[in-house]
Amino acid sequence: MISSARLWRRRPAYSGRWEAARLSPLVLTVLIAGLAFSTPREIAFSRLLPAAPALAAAMWPVFPTVVLGAFCFLLMIVLSFFHTDLGTQYTSAAIIAVTLAAAYGSHVRHQREETLFQVRLVADAAQKVLLRPLPRRIEGIEIESLYLAAQEQARIGGDFYEAIGTPHGVRLLIGDVRGKGLSAVGAASAVISCFREAAYDEPDLRGIVHRLETTVTRHSAAFPVQDQPEHFATALLAEIPHGGDRLLILNCGHPPPLIAHCGKVRILEPALPSPPLNLAALIGDRYWVDIVPFTPGDQLLLYTDGVSETRDHTGRFFPLPDWMRRQDTEHPRELLDRLHADLLRHSGGRLGDDIAAVALRHTTAQDREALGTDD
Repeated sequence: MISSARLWRRRPAYSGRWEAARLSPLVLTVLIAGLAFSTPREIAFSRLLPAAPALAAAMWPVFPTVVLGAFCFLLMIVLSFFHTDLGTQYTSAAIIAVTLAAAYGSHVRHQREETLFQVRLVADAAQKVLLRPLPRRIEGIEIESLYLAAQEQARIGGDFYEAIGTPHGVRLLIGDVRGKGLSAVGAASAVISCFREAAYDEPDLRGIVHRLETTVTRHSAAFPVQDQPEHFATALLAEIPHGGDRLLILNCGHPPPLIAHCGKVRILEPALPSPPLNLAALIGDRYWVDIVPFTPGDQLLLYTDGVSETRDHTGRFFPLPDWMRRQDTEHPRELLDRLHADLLRHSGGRLGDDIAAVALRHTTAQDREALGTDD
């Protein structure tokens, strides 16, 4: 089991703000003591001393909470020597009672934090399976990924991505399951697992998307949700065949990717719309594959709607295409790091939805020479 001290150190770090808040019970004690000694007896600020251990229970472990309560009790005894008729016995009894209740409350909170910490460990392990780290490089393609949860305590959600080197070339998937919580995680896991198999087996993207469609339909039937009778997911599949001079894209209702080519940024809107996963039976199962050039030096940005729909305090969406045009970085990691920082800056640090993004760059001959490869 995890000790109180370890859990205290593991509290979510709202950095300096949380550290300052943890000192508030001690600050409150000093403030009440100072007022009690410096003001007339009739005001009786000493009667507020039980508030200090009560506040400590919300953020301190059991032992420091009890120590603070004992200090307040001794402080009340000392005050009784300077001011008579303070109602010392009643205030002291209140301090003892509140301290005992605060110690119990701190113990219960500690147990809940310990349980939550264990759950987060499981969630972290689940995320590593669901969103395992992508390979940094497949053949002549550099790949980097970004995932941000809308809530700081969250670990996994309905956004997903994958990149695999296959006999058919580099194949990629990014998508977003409708809804939140464990039901969305389960559907995302089913889609990724299917893609990891189908990417090797199917000769073209249409074959892959048909298998993904079947998987989501079966998962939705097997795991219905009361307020969400059917799962569906937007998804974008991409393929860079061996040789890497072109890019094949099949967009199933997903936000269009951006490609930077020769210093210009282009939004890769699909020529014909394809249905999101598990909606083919309603709006048709015609899937369209777009083909665009993808030459050495080009960069591709795949993302979920949490990126493009991030809002600032006025409700304005994050201007992703304009932002992309202003970037002059050559490496996908730097691009995603800047995107991460600018999204948090634009939203004021409060994300309204989960965010996932994958950045790719077609390496040049100079890059391959520097790495000592001949891809």
